[in-house]
Amino acid sequence: MDWSHYRFVTVWELAAPPAAVYRLLEQVEQYPRWWPQVREVTPADGTSGTTRIRSLIPYDLVITVRERRRDPHAGVLEVTITDDLEGWARWTVTPHGAGSRAVYEQEVEVRKRLLRVFAVPGRPVFRANHALMMRAGRRGFAARLEAV
Repeated sequence: MDWSHYRFVTVWELAAPPAAVYRLLEQVEQYPRWWPQVREVTPADGTSGTTRIRSLIPYDLVITVRERRRDPHAGVLEVTITDDLEGWARWTVTPHGAGSRAVYEQEVEVRKRLLRVFAVPGRPVFRANHALMMRAGRRGFAARLEAV
């Protein structure tokens, strides 16, 4: 097993129509306004940019994201990820009851040397850190949806 390899799946159930959820999720440059752990987004062009992330672990991750798929009809936003992490991430937004379900999937390998050194003993902490980040993101996203 490669201890530096991670696969995450997170589900957000939201009280807003899928089109509204999708529109807000595709505005990546706005993430720092509602997602506390997304500290900075710097667009490079219309399909890529750099993101700096920091959660409870006092350590910044810097990733470059490049759009791989943007399909509003299917509700899919997918990017490739390089730099401190390497892999991909995808949002899939679908109707759910009176609102929406947003499924976030991410499969990455940690490239940052220090995090690779702590891959085995740090794995439970890294997974918990990701879960807390996603929980905070959901709260911020829901509040942003209500404000818009």
